[in-house]
Amino acid sequence: MKKVFSLLMVTLLLLVTVVSGNIQVGAADDLAQLKAEITWWNFPNFMAVDGVIGKYEQSIITAFNQKYPNIKVNLENIDFASGPEKINTAIQGKTVCDVLFDAPGRIIAYGKSGVLADLSDMFTGEFIKDVNNNNIINACKVGNKYYMYPISSAPFLMGFNKNMLEKHGLLNMLNLKGDRTWTTSQYKALLEALKAKKERGAIIFCSSQGGDQGTRAFIANLYDSSITDEKITKYTINDQGGVRGLEFVVNAIKSGLLLNGSASDGTAAIDEFCAQRVSHTILFSSGLFATKKDQIKFEPIMVPFPSADGIPELEYLIDGFCVFDNGDANKIKASKLLIDFICNDSIWGPKNVKATNTFPVRSSFGNLYKGDETMTYLAGLTKYYSPYYNTIDGFAKMRTAWFPALQAAFTGDKTPKQALDDFVKVANDSIKQ
Repeated sequence: MKKVFSLLMVTLLLLVTVVSGNIQVGAADDLAQLKAEITWWNFPNFMAVDGVIGKYEQSIITAFNQKYPNIKVNLENIDFASGPEKINTAIQGKTVCDVLFDAPGRIIAYGKSGVLADLSDMFTGEFIKDVNNNNIINACKVGNKYYMYPISSAPFLMGFNKNMLEKHGLLNMLNLKGDRTWTTSQYKALLEALKAKKERGAIIFCSSQGGDQGTRAFIANLYDSSITDEKITKYTINDQGGVRGLEFVVNAIKSGLLLNGSASDGTAAIDEFCAQRVSHTILFSSGLFATKKDQIKFEPIMVPFPSADGIPELEYLIDGFCVFDNGDANKIKASKLLIDFICNDSIWGPKNVKATNTFPVRSSFGNLYKGDETMTYLAGLTKYYSPYYNTIDGFAKMRTAWFPALQAAFTGDKTPKQALDDFVKVANDSIKQ
């Protein structure tokens, strides 16, 4: 009789528990009947449909509501210029959204300030194994709590004007085989060849924080430095390799191989590349190409940063979602269901990754760009991902010290070593504050 009773209890437990994607929730009927109204704030990461920003996201919501008809999702599109301040103001005024699609740099800062819901229940063993990349997983948490659920990633690379190189017979100076890795000496030779053809080099932009991850990675790679130590506990770009890298840039600007970007940010530098007024940009990606496609009238080709040893360490974008804890358990549950649907649905998960022109964090999604040589190439560069330092304490303050350091080096107010030493002091102090 006890065995029969035990079997009955197990059966009942199985009936009242169901796993939806990566979230263990209540019975299926309860999910279908869950009533909630949530707000999703969204930066322009998905492709625009018919030129309309937000139209694609509305199609996601429509599909989501076929599965969860009683969860109303209000979409609000925000931009990268005013969006961060809007979020901060809303947090202070307790009017912030429920779901945000962003990146770890800001999301983890929100998590550290205690305004996010814990998403640890979504990080199952199966999911972590499927992602199979500790840098990505670690970028999503603070201590033992996960605050961002990732959907995709993409490396930041350099972009060259392939047509320009072909016109001057210089394309063979780029390594177009395998991972397209190359050395700093090969890069310098190409810069000199471009100057001889009266073409301008890349803009080393430093008017503001915009795109500043590109200049840090570029300078660090040139002579095998690193921005932080391996455990991301301190900044180290003022080591011998970092100083040599900044010296290379300063000398290249003086000799006309590269351009002084003290009056330009990353967006302006990329726009100059898109307009074919410079031969290359030190900050480019598949996502940037997708958003600039209508402006680009040539074929761009992407390559990793050059380095002394020919082995790059790449900065990379991670796209993901967080849930703000607005004190309503139903809203949090509904928000997790929306995130789970966007990221893990068998149809919409891969489709949504492709709509950002990036690459899935889930290895089980496979190659979403079969037949596309460039995207297939980019998908294979995760092995060069460096430690993701954007979640370090004091990250925002560190950024305010970086571009003035470059400006001081470019004007000659400081030597490259002085500029980097002063930067690292401020940056390391910011970790402790």
